[in-house]
Amino acid sequence: MGRGTLSSGAAIAVLSIIFFAWGGLTSLNDVLIPHLKAVFEMNYARTMLIQFTFFSTYLVMSIPAGRVVAHLGYKPSMVAGLMVAAAGALAFYPAATVPSYPLFLLALFVLASGITLLQVSANPYISLIGEPRGASSRLTLAQAVNSLGHTLSPWLIGPLILSVAVLSGAALAQLPPPQQEAYRIAQAQSVRLPYLGVAAGLLALASLVYLLRLPPLTEATERADPRHHSFGEVLRQRHVRLGVVAIFVYVGAEVTIGSFMINYIAALRIGNIDAASATHYVSYYWGSAMIGRFIGSLLLRRIAPRSLLCAYALAAIALLASTILSLGALAMWSVIAVGFFNSIMFPTLFTLSIEGLGPMTARASSLLVMAIFGGAVIPQLQGFLADGIGVQRAFVLPALCYAYIAWYALSGREGSRLERA
Repeated sequence: MGRGTLSSGAAIAVLSIIFFAWGGLTSLNDVLIPHLKAVFEMNYARTMLIQFTFFSTYLVMSIPAGRVVAHLGYKPSMVAGLMVAAAGALAFYPAATVPSYPLFLLALFVLASGITLLQVSANPYISLIGEPRGASSRLTLAQAVNSLGHTLSPWLIGPLILSVAVLSGAALAQLPPPQQEAYRIAQAQSVRLPYLGVAAGLLALASLVYLLRLPPLTEATERADPRHHSFGEVLRQRHVRLGVVAIFVYVGAEVTIGSFMINYIAALRIGNIDAASATHYVSYYWGSAMIGRFIGSLLLRRIAPRSLLCAYALAAIALLASTILSLGALAMWSVIAVGFFNSIMFPTLFTLSIEGLGPMTARASSLLVMAIFGGAVIPQLQGFLADGIGVQRAFVLPALCYAYIAWYALSGREGSRLERA
């Protein structure tokens, strides 16, 4: 390690700030969903285009992001990701000024492109920077900080975005047309200042990462291996194939629950509260995941990752069954508690899937981050379900996702070694 280079512990601390930032940005979508649903008077299926746009970016941009990381290295890729995300946050200003739903979606796409590059670079960097046997624990700890961002963002920024009281369709229809238009413009423009602040924070963080000397880590990039492994070669590894599907359904389930939570909790038969107050319960959902990740980081040092993963997936299924079959406080707190058991899933799935890949790690990371596209597909499917059978019954979809994760944890044991062609 060169003179002036940060220690591994200090580097992980710096990268944890990045995890915090993208966690906060992702959970703000849970606030945008009820907000823009009211602004543009949309049904659930159309409103879920917010998550579809945001998470489809992982499908479109993961392979280009993997190439950037493989050729530039981890640190320059992280700086670039932060700057692209800042550009997306700035684009919210014109989108809110017009206001235009397509422009909002375009801004989300740009912002998510930056986060995709961060995912492809920061996740493997954290996994590889220390001892291999501690990879799941390290990434779980970093993801705990990510969950802190998820938790604080709806709590602190959510009420600013939802500062204009949401009127029902009937109440809005009673206003004269000029007042209706003024109301919608005021609602839309409430996102401008929060996202300007987000952009400033991201640019400051990019400058910090650029100036600091992170420990070099090139052995898992194409710069250290001239063979340029193909994605087909990576997918011949069984534990990678199963891991891609597992991350797809996990992210889909996690995002789906957060996406519907404000509207679900605000419902008369569940929480019977206003949308602005319901944002605090979204924070509880992500906050329980944060607590679970700190606890999980310790448990993973004593319990086999696959065993803990299976137990947590089964607990999530039980809680979703509870929220589907009950009403009031029990239904509300059951769905919130799923967050705790989400805690170890992504980092455990990620580290199990890149285990032993060496120079193929960057390619595999691209595929795994691409699988975050599940956050676009599953909420959209639940949007159609919710429009047809109601939000509460539609929670059967994420329950099925967790069932696959439980199966993966049990069946994937023999596939965790590197299979060479």
